[in-house]
Amino acid sequence: MNEGKAARQDLRYLGRLLGDVIREQDGTRVFEKIEGARAASVASHRTPGPDASALLGERLERLSLDDTIRFVRGFLLFSLLANLAEDRNAAPVGNDEATMAGALETLERAGVSKVDVCALLEGSLIAPVLTAHPTEVRRKSSIDREAMIATLLDEGDAEAALIRQITILWQTRPLRSVKPIVEDEIESALSYFAKSFVPALPKLHARWEALLGQAPAPFLRPGSWIGGDRDGNPNVNAATLQTALRRQARVAIGHYLDEINALGAELSISLTLAEVTPDLIALADRSGDTAASRAEEPYRRAITGIYARTAEKHAALTGKGPALAPMVAGDAYPDAAALIADLRIVADSLESHGGKAMRAGRLDGLISAVETFGFHLATLDMRQNADVHARVMAELLKAAGVCADYEKLDERARIILLGKELAHSRLLMNPFTAYSAELTSEIDILRAAADAHAAYGPDCIRAYIVAKTSGVSNLLEVYVLLKEVGIYVPGDSPSCPIMAVPLFETIEDLEAAPAVMAEFLDRPKAKALAEARGHQEVMIGYSDSNKDGGYLTSNWSLHEGALALVDVFTARKIKLQLFHGRGGAVGRGGGSAFDAIRAQPAGSVGGRIRITEQGEVIASKYGNPALAEVSLETMTAATLLATLAPTRLEPTQFSCFRAEMAGISTAAFTEYRDLVYGTAGFNTFFRACTPITEIAELKIGSRPASRIKSDKIEDLRAIPWVFSWAQARFMLPGWYGTGHALAAFKDRVLLAEMVEGWPFLAATLSNLEMVLAKSDMEIAGHYAELVPDVELRARIYNRIRDGWYITRDQLLELTGQSSLLEKQPALAHAVQMRMPYINPLNALQIDLIRKRRAGEDDPRIAEGIHLTINGIAAGLRNSG
Repeated sequence: MNEGKAARQDLRYLGRLLGDVIREQDGTRVFEKIEGARAASVASHRTPGPDASALLGERLERLSLDDTIRFVRGFLLFSLLANLAEDRNAAPVGNDEATMAGALETLERAGVSKVDVCALLEGSLIAPVLTAHPTEVRRKSSIDREAMIATLLDEGDAEAALIRQITILWQTRPLRSVKPIVEDEIESALSYFAKSFVPALPKLHARWEALLGQAPAPFLRPGSWIGGDRDGNPNVNAATLQTALRRQARVAIGHYLDEINALGAELSISLTLAEVTPDLIALADRSGDTAASRAEEPYRRAITGIYARTAEKHAALTGKGPALAPMVAGDAYPDAAALIADLRIVADSLESHGGKAMRAGRLDGLISAVETFGFHLATLDMRQNADVHARVMAELLKAAGVCADYEKLDERARIILLGKELAHSRLLMNPFTAYSAELTSEIDILRAAADAHAAYGPDCIRAYIVAKTSGVSNLLEVYVLLKEVGIYVPGDSPSCPIMAVPLFETIEDLEAAPAVMAEFLDRPKAKALAEARGHQEVMIGYSDSNKDGGYLTSNWSLHEGALALVDVFTARKIKLQLFHGRGGAVGRGGGSAFDAIRAQPAGSVGGRIRITEQGEVIASKYGNPALAEVSLETMTAATLLATLAPTRLEPTQFSCFRAEMAGISTAAFTEYRDLVYGTAGFNTFFRACTPITEIAELKIGSRPASRIKSDKIEDLRAIPWVFSWAQARFMLPGWYGTGHALAAFKDRVLLAEMVEGWPFLAATLSNLEMVLAKSDMEIAGHYAELVPDVELRARIYNRIRDGWYITRDQLLELTGQSSLLEKQPALAHAVQMRMPYINPLNALQIDLIRKRRAGEDDPRIAEGIHLTINGIAAGLRNSG
């Protein structure tokens, strides 16, 4: 059965159960109202026309406020169940290139052997990094119920249990009553690590070992920002950093203890029936287990000691002992390597004495898990804005009598001054000086990072992301601050286990990135740090570059920036590691991760890549172990192919395409900037015709919607910018400007060749096509009616609408299609199947917003608006 058909069957089944639950819980009258509107919406979608639209409108108008809320909840739950059905049936099959097996076959045909692949993996890093960016509107309670429903579907013959879970979902409040705090976000992320990453990664490792013929190095290492990302979030501090690491350790070590305990129950091997190695005997003798019942069971005695030492580490790092107390006392393992060494003694003894089958599975999986997760589970990044660093540095330098006004220095003077500070061991801070709350908080979190390195090992925190990087001084400031807490150690060959990572976000910053990194790496000590760790990371941001320059120019600037960085790093013989700051929505870098990685410019991947995973995307990619396996394998396959597969374009052809693309990007940039930043009244139009105000009220994240108090588009975070346009079905950040630029390009034959033969442009337009398919200019026009100024409304809406049709027509011409997604029937069906459940929510949202803005203050109106936001986001999926 193909995955589309299987998903439809699952959805019909779950939809029937949902209807039964609504009927039972709220009565036949409510069910019939919801069902009547649902049927009218489906009919309107299948046979568009004024009569069908009028019938749907009539049914929606009849709904009371209470019935409206029930209706929205019903459609919301249906969308959530549709997501579940799609995800459950989304695994790739056969020799698809998006699997390791498929990638290996492709590489073998290109002359790349498995030996070559293994050699690459020895120095590789593939890291999905979970962030708390607020685009996930669902509560964790709802996500947990959905996960249970997916599990029950896999088990089969569980209708009563499914009804129970759907009933709980129906009776669970969809909206958060209070804004989550950072600790809530930490717990939410940990649930994905515990239920998906921890079981999935060892299974993948074992599968890949069988495919490659040898065990690959543990190159898949998940990361997190949650608890360490304080850019614009004053709620992140030293305490949240400590909480995140402590809770992560509890998940990782708790898993190890469960597995060690189960292993001890399994390995009841007697010395009277099997031989063991001397090392195993020595390990058993050191365990402290003197129970007579286990005297001839050396594996069990050895594991008793391993459990005791691991339990002691659990207590040392988390402050709590494990649920199952150890039988003997033991010294805590100093690091994860020591635990691995003991486990390998057990494994080697089994291997050498006829127990190879017994080490496969649980023991090998445990060793793989410890190698991957250590005692820290996931590497926690720190992030702060460069403006904060400048203020803190200015205060430190002034208080120390080094510089009266650092912030007034130009970039060259700052670099010289910071270089001098990094050349010696003298500290700037004085314990007898009173510092500002901002400086104290910044130093406190750095001290917490230093303590974490001592407790968990250096892999617990490896990167310090510097948002808004514009010059070398932004990176040197971080190293000076790290020196204050003993992390940066100066000298002829300085050392620093935490790397300052520049984040280039705007179009201007991306264009300046190569020059900044060249100047930075030409500093002997900066180059020495990069050479010592084997690479230097650079983060490139998709969200702000899109808001700054539009969809096409953002993608092009990222492509060109990466290519220029490759040249900078290659010339200095330093390995580049790119960190892609992608969001869920196409306007923020979303779309197929496989296509995105494959489309990276040659030389920019090199077997090492980190990618942010945010909001609703986390649940859709890592909601259960099976989904996690698919997502992680897809990322791995794409990374191998992007690194080792031959490039698809000849150098002269590539040069030609790049030259033409530069002009196309300029045209798209000009059109986008003229609309968004050059059109009088555009900000007024945006704030009136989208639910941006209502989205800001949602309790979906611990940080504010803007970095500073301002209503300018420039100061608005990219997430609410994209989210608002998606809710109003404009989807403007995912396409505007592209159509005008493509239409202006005269050589249509060359343009068709570029679309056909260039992975970058193909992937860019593929994502744009999905956005166009989910947008709806008729519905967007109804949102535009919320703009009071009739002239402003018509002027801007008509321009956007005309741009949409230009973009659609250009896309269809270049791809040889008569309708959007014609060549992707499964995706087309999935999108179209959802529209009857999204479009009515848009209509209700508009009506409720109009009432609220007219002054009606019934609290059910606000609740209804927030529920529709939730439902539309769930239906559109990658909308934030």
